[in-house]
Amino acid sequence: MASTITMAENGKLIIPDDPIIPIIPGDGVGPDIWKASQPVFDAAVAKAYGGTKKIEWLPIDAGETCWKNTGEFVPEASMEAITKYRVALKGPLSTPVGKGFRSVNVLLRRLFDLYACIRPVSHVPGVPSPVKDPDAVNMVIFRENTEDLYAGIEWDAGTPEAAKVIALIKELTGRELGPDTSIGIKPISEKGTKRLVRMAIQYAIDHKLPSVTLVHKGNIMKFTEGGFRRWGYECAAEEFGDVTITEEEVGKLGGKVPDGKIVIKDRITDSMFQQILLRPREYSVLAMPNLNGDYMSDALAAQVGGLGMAPGSNVGDGYAIFEATHGTAPKYTNLDKINPGSLLLSGALMFEYMGWNEAANLVRKGIAGAVAAKTVTYDLARQMDGATEVACSAFGRAICEHM
Repeated sequence: MASTITMAENGKLIIPDDPIIPIIPGDGVGPDIWKASQPVFDAAVAKAYGGTKKIEWLPIDAGETCWKNTGEFVPEASMEAITKYRVALKGPLSTPVGKGFRSVNVLLRRLFDLYACIRPVSHVPGVPSPVKDPDAVNMVIFRENTEDLYAGIEWDAGTPEAAKVIALIKELTGRELGPDTSIGIKPISEKGTKRLVRMAIQYAIDHKLPSVTLVHKGNIMKFTEGGFRRWGYECAAEEFGDVTITEEEVGKLGGKVPDGKIVIKDRITDSMFQQILLRPREYSVLAMPNLNGDYMSDALAAQVGGLGMAPGSNVGDGYAIFEATHGTAPKYTNLDKINPGSLLLSGALMFEYMGWNEAANLVRKGIAGAVAAKTVTYDLARQMDGATEVACSAFGRAICEHM
């Protein structure tokens, strides 16, 4: 009988050899990529551990399809399952633009306080890329997940609430906004910033990475984006002063970083977009507020071949949900066509989070082998000379063969 992941008194998760992992297949192409991915995950675990470890997958529901069928975006049973089992995997979920419910993804992040969206971005050799040297990209983005735009605090133009906020802005600042103005609030807090930066620095320590860069627009937004920068540096100095050094301090040492030190840098957001294209090798871990991270992670994913090969995770204290980073692609629903790479690589991140590094490495090895053999789904095949286009499910089988 399968077991439940529990949490020790020190806040660390205790992972049994036979954990129950909830899976939300998702909307649109979600069920297709899950059907292709489950055999890969199971094969990796079996090959890595010879039958001593095994995952019991627990299908649960959420999203637009769930809402149409049940009238609920996230049923109570799904909430209870994630609460009980702590680690979950999910496919893409629909988010309407400009109307309807905000986002089930955002709701799940808020309900379980999954404050860090972690997106490692690196190139799988052979995957087509629009840049000359995609292998130069090897970064991990830590994007704050609960504040900034994702706080979702806004009022439509012409509403009484918007009028009250417009009046308050005039009272406090003297600035006049027209009555046809929609209003949104951008909250960024010291607590929210420091817990994200803390996780990013600890990640750099654990993975022996050379730097953490705070990405912000503090030259314009002095107290929100500027606060993120200030609090980030404070966190580094107060909690990691023995292992961190600022870029300014390195300059005073003639540009030489002392052994064992992680450099804390900061960059203005628009400048950073140039940096990831022109000087990607100079950056390893990036920490940033929500909207900056939203743009930056997708831009980096494009440099290594697109969202179809980009993993993602949402991590808090004691809970984590790993997810495909692309959309639902409804026109391809049930066609067994879409690349399952994003969900597979997110599953590899989940294995790492659980301490099952051997299984994670086998998933990545299998993907690299299938790509090298040019046995790939249509999105990659159309960009690769001599490739054999295969279905989503067949790509999964090819990955298993190359483990």
